[in-house]
This record gives sequence, C-alpha cells and structure tokens, in this order.
Amino acid sequence: MLRHRRLVVASLFLAAFAALFVGQSRLGAAAANQRVDAPRFEVDPLWPKPLPNRWILGSAIGVGIDSRDHVYIIHRGDSTLNQRTESGADANPPMADCCRAAPPVLEFDPDGNLVKAWGGPGAGYDWPQSNHGIAVDEKDNVWIGGNGREDSHILMFTRDGRFVKQIGAARQPTNSASREHFGGVAKVTLDPRANEAYVSDGYRNKRVAVLDMSSGALKRFWGAYGNVPSDSSYGRYNPDAPLIPQFRTPVHCAEPTHDGLVYVCDRPNNRIQVFTKDGKFVKEQQVARRTLGDGSVWDIAFSRDPQQKYLYLADGRNERVYILDRQTLEILTMFGDGGRQPGQFFAVHSIATDSRGNIYTTETYEGKRVQKFVYKGIGPVPRMDQGVVWPSRP
Repeated sequence: MLRHRRLVVASLFLAAFAALFVGQSRLGAAAANQRVDAPRFEVDPLWPKPLPNRWILGSAIGVGIDSRDHVYIIHRGDSTLNQRTESGADANPPMADCCRAAPPVLEFDPDGNLVKAWGGPGAGYDWPQSNHGIAVDEKDNVWIGGNGREDSHILMFTRDGRFVKQIGAARQPTNSASREHFGGVAKVTLDPRANEAYVSDGYRNKRVAVLDMSSGALKRFWGAYGNVPSDSSYGRYNPDAPLIPQFRTPVHCAEPTHDGLVYVCDRPNNRIQVFTKDGKFVKEQQVARRTLGDGSVWDIAFSRDPQQKYLYLADGRNERVYILDRQTLEILTMFGDGGRQPGQFFAVHSIATDSRGNIYTTETYEGKRVQKFVYKGIGPVPRMDQGVVWPSRP
C-alpha cells in the first residue's frame, strides 16, 4: 500500500515536472519568436546607375533630398582618391584611361540617373577645404558646410551650382561663442516652417547654432544639456566615466522635428541629446555606449509619416543603421553589417529619407559610395539585428 502510494506521488511529481518543462519551453520559444513592428527595408543593389565619364566617388560625406525626391550627395574625390590605385586618369601625366574623380556635388533622380554634377572652387566664395554635409531647402537651394581647419563658413548654391551666398568668413579661429563665424560645420539642417537653419557646429566648435535662413544671421546657440558651450578639452571618451557636461567634437547633426524638438548627434559620446527648439534640454540616450574612437551616433533622419514616429540612426563605427521609437528612444531593430557588398557598410556616414520613406546612406573613409534602401512598409521584424536586408526573391 505504501509502495503504491509512493508510486502515485512520484508519478504525479513527474507529470507536474513535465508540464512545467513543456510550459517553460513554450514560453521560451514564444520569447525567442517574439516580434516587434517597425519599418522594413531592402537594399536596392542597382541604385544608382553607373556614373558617366569614368567618374568615381571619393569619401561621401553628405546626402540630402529635394522637393522632387532628387538625391544630392557630396564627396571628396579630389582629396581622398589615390591616383596610383584609383584615379589614374587624374594624374599628371595620366597614368591610365580610368578613372577620374567626379565633381563634388552629384544629383540623382529617383531612378538613380545622374542629373547634374558640379562644385569646387570658384569666384566670389571660399570652397571648403574639406566639404562636409549637404542639405536642400524648399526652394531647392543647396547648403554646404566644411570641417577642415580653414572651414568656418557655410555656402549656398542653386540646385544647378550657381553661387548664392556665403555665411561667415573662412580661416577664422575656434570660438564657440562667436556670432559671426563657425568652427568646422558638420551639417546644416533646415526648418522651413520657422525659416531657420540648424547648424551642427561641430568639428572645432562644440555647439548647435540656429540661423535665420533668409539673412544668415545667428539667432541662438547652445552646448550639451543646454549649457553655454565651452571650447575646453575633456580628453578622450571613457565609457566607464560619468558623461561630460559638454559636447565632444564632432557635434555631427542637429535635426529639428515637426513637434518642436531637436535631436543632436554627440558622436564621440555615443549619445543622442534632445532639446526644445530654443535649446532647453529634454532627455538623452546613449547607443552602443562602449564604442570608442569615432563613436556610434553619426547622423539622424526621421520617418516620413506626419508624426515622424521612427528615428533612423547611422552608426559608422559599428556599421549599421538603428531604427528607434523617436519618443522613447528605444531601439526596435537594426540592419546592415560591415563590408563592401550592397546592404553592407564601411563607415556609413550620412542618412536621409525621401517622401516615400526610402532611406539613402553615404559612406566615408574607404566606403566611398551611396546606397538606397527601399521602404517596404511597417511590419514584424524577425530579430533585433537583421544583418544585410537583401531583396527577397519573387
């Protein structure tokens, strides 16, 4: 009798244990298969079409979209291409029939056809020693900054390359309190509703500066946490040390939103800082906080829905694009990987979206290209790190 009772108890225990094991397994499988809804993309490996004239790109350090969804990029073909191994036709005397540096600014239509190419030194303005960043306003004027030691100014051209104006003088000293000039502008981002231009000022200065788009006059500026910007050096970033009260160089982007906020790329500190448009600090979020060297927060673009629900973050050190919930700054998913094949990255530097929600990226250093990622709608993404978003087969 006792033996029978023990057998019954043991059987019940085993049954309960088995049920618990099965339940936990199902919960684990459910967690492993848990999905999140987010924007989905596929790389277009055939965009853009081949360039004419045996042109090639140097380090590509800016991308902007105009009112017709034309894509403008800016690159440094004159200074970043090696004539012995890349641009032999530019050597004096030419070393080969191929290849040549394309002009600094290239405009593509949505299908990837080259429309125009222009840029470089000319009369009446100081072409940047090291051009950096490109933006196109609602009148299709093109704004260009520069991050060289002599670059303390901003240029504006028409879409076909006719010079309009220069804001600030070249060859001015670092001074984050200056109201007349800049210090290594990484990027200009435009807010046509307020007629304002946000300058990530940037590679020598350590601030966000806001200009009147019409006059070019400086209206306001601020540093990290809304502090008065300082040109003091805080040394190299240490992921185990407290976050510093100022930006480190470069301040790499300053992106205004429809709802009155500004998202700033504090690149070497691996942090996004959010402000009101008058410079009041709202919140911050670090991304890949243990990233050293160039940092993880390189450039920001927003989804094209009216709420700008999603934030796209280019990380040129870890070679990926993050998709974040813009309000919470939670990372929902990411795509990309290191490499030179379509959908991979080598120093993904700049990012922009067109009216259809497609993403365009440029790559600096030895990446030297522009890529298009086609928007495929909102839907479940299978995992946090999607890797290369290669086109699905028919």
